[in-house]
Amino acid sequence: MNKLELKGTWNEAKGKLKQKYGELTDDDLTFAEGKEDELLGRLQKRLGKTKEDIRKELADL
Repeated sequence: MNKLELKGTWNEAKGKLKQKYGELTDDDLTFAEGKEDELLGRLQKRLGKTKEDIRKELADL
């Protein structure tokens, strides 16, 4: 999933992530244009997964 695809489907992806990982908050999932790495870093810290694992999971949503 590239950055444009992620941006376009973020609300749907955010809902799926919150269902799968109940510990995620809206602050964890705030997506700001140009801040993709910051978002991945927050998810990495919160979920204890690598950025590559998170990217793969987002692509599979």
